[in-house]
Amino acid sequence: MPLTSNDDIAALLRETRTIAMIGASDRPDRPSYGVGQFLTHHGYRVIPVNPQITGEHVHGEYVWRELAQIGEPIDMVDIFRKSADAGAAIDQAIAAGAKSVWLQLGVQDDAGVARAEAAGLKVVVDRCPKIEIARLGLPPVSET
Repeated sequence: MPLTSNDDIAALLRETRTIAMIGASDRPDRPSYGVGQFLTHHGYRVIPVNPQITGEHVHGEYVWRELAQIGEPIDMVDIFRKSADAGAAIDQAIAAGAKSVWLQLGVQDDAGVARAEAAGLKVVVDRCPKIEIARLGLPPVSET
């Protein structure tokens, strides 16, 4: 069952430090750009993943083609993809050993969510971490 309670979502955001963002954009007019910028300024490390801009940099981070290339622990995978593409992103998150997946507003994939949960990942669906951080009044994350 995806996380829905304020306490569970707040706990997930507090324990997260590194976020891989599938569908990150280098275009300031795109929602993923603004969310990535907010999360970076809030203290998270946001690693952009987008095959169309691989090798570029977004918010000071190298853009990877796929999660498997990152080669370091990922706490959360934030999925900015169409619902039809979410399952593949979830499978990448599972394979990469992520601790959680976050499906952005409007992104739904019940089968993918079931696979993530069966693999032991925490899941949030149809929400935005930027909105949730502001709504819950969470302070910036600190290096611990």
